[in-house]
Amino acid sequence: MGERDGREWRERQRDAVRAHADADARRRAAEQAEAAELVAWFVAEATRRGLPTTRLVARGYDGRGRYRTRLTGWYVDRAGTRAVDVDGRFHLLTVPGGLRARLVGVDPEPSPAPLVVGAGGRDGESIPLRTLLTRLLDGGTDGPGSTTRAAAPRG
Repeated sequence: MGERDGREWRERQRDAVRAHADADARRRAAEQAEAAELVAWFVAEATRRGLPTTRLVARGYDGRGRYRTRLTGWYVDRAGTRAVDVDGRFHLLTVPGGLRARLVGVDPEPSPAPLVVGAGGRDGESIPLRTLLTRLLDGGTDGPGSTTRAAAPRG
């Protein structure tokens, strides 16, 4: 392989890497948009049904401490580590913690909602966001047999 062939090969490799990165970014943006639509649907439906909100609490990374937040909304998992606030933002409720956090509370930043919660985790358990949100609604004021239940948007 000559010097020119090597240069052309490297250029093709760079182009391929760029193309893969661009495709991955487009896929992630589409997934985040779909998940944001699901979260917005959930907030509207939970509000319509009168699903009670709660003051959200964050936990320390080590799982020990519990820290007050200014957020109000709904926990979407049993562990209480993921939630949707009344403004339609998704939050991971794990924080560094510490003495200051214990005294004044914490303000977890919203993060993009995943379409599949727990994907890539070490325990191998994952669940579609749509399923979590629908279960939460069904466990609220309208049960699974309700005739007024709105369907989750399909992506």
